[in-house]
Amino acid sequence: MNNKISLLTTMDLFSGISEAELSSMLYCLNPRQFSYEKNDCPARAGELFTSLGIVLSGELSVVKERIDGSRMVLTQIRPGQMFGEMVAFSATKIWPNTVCATEKSEILFLSPEKITTTCGNACIGHRSLVNNLLGILSDKALHLNKLVEYISYKTLRGKISALLLEQYRQTGNKTFTLSFDRNHLAEYLNVSRPSLSRELSRMKEEGLLDYHKSSFKLLNLEKLESYLE
Repeated sequence: MNNKISLLTTMDLFSGISEAELSSMLYCLNPRQFSYEKNDCPARAGELFTSLGIVLSGELSVVKERIDGSRMVLTQIRPGQMFGEMVAFSATKIWPNTVCATEKSEILFLSPEKITTTCGNACIGHRSLVNNLLGILSDKALHLNKLVEYISYKTLRGKISALLLEQYRQTGNKTFTLSFDRNHLAEYLNVSRPSLSRELSRMKEEGLLDYHKSSFKLLNLEKLESYLE
């Protein structure tokens, strides 16, 4: 674990905590580390929740599985990001969604009780740890709110426009690259891949945008905004 301390201090959960402080805290936090191959699932919907995870390397997808066998990708988790923190402090200790590795990944698991309970060693960084966690929870809640907003639009063009315009506002640039590939983007917007591809092609032909794989360039902001009305 000592060779991971420098990496951990760069993560949002441990922001403002020095390597020396974190090294001491890890004895109290008692983390567990596991490796997963592509398509392995560290957590499945309906299973008992025991600890939240931090991605050290690789990438995970949080997936909502439906009764008909289809699924919706809620988000992707990359190194330095967490999963399970929304469940950790709820009354129901059950995983609501499935978390699977999209590539070989290394995960660090922490007990939520170890995070929120002040340790006997009175670690200097423990208050920072709790404050950081609260900030992450707030950001996750805002992200989920945005997802609900995207899929609430009645038309596929409205969904696409809402997501792309949000990226434009965040980056301040009309040209950007999404973190989703086309399959994940379709699942994220809760539409079929063929329908998404057809609509993007139409929007490109109409001069609204240009794209190559996951890179996009917005050409007509005013027209894209009109699809949100």
